[in-house]
Amino acid sequence: MTVHHSQLEVRTSGKGTYEITDHVRQIVRASDIRSGTVTVFVQHTSASLVIYENADPSARVDFHAWLERMAPEGDRSYTHTAEGLDDTTSHLRMALTRTSEVIPVVDGRLALGTWQGLFLCEHRNAPHARRLVVVVMGC
Repeated sequence: MTVHHSQLEVRTSGKGTYEITDHVRQIVRASDIRSGTVTVFVQHTSASLVIYENADPSARVDFHAWLERMAPEGDRSYTHTAEGLDDTTSHLRMALTRTSEVIPVVDGRLALGTWQGLFLCEHRNAPHARRLVVVVMGC
């Protein structure tokens, strides 16, 4: 078994989803692993990862609206607001989603479905540079 690891930095312009599928594809390609898995992990508590529809952008509009309903910004019951009104909100939205995704690698390619893409979810209003660890394991 071979293990290949890499780091990826994604610069965001604030709250939203940022497709990183092609970045991960490049890392898998560079690993020379033909069969195995790739794990992508985001090293932050106010950002997350999801595998989501990547063909129709309106699907992500609905996703963003759902997150707004589940963890509304500016709720007066929040106590953790040291970094602004989006502080607790960003942590709650991260908890509703995931900090890592595992994708099969088959024939040297990501085995994603036709309409699936991997997205970094930025839950803060301000721009950030997000660090991700990518580990490809297999043979």
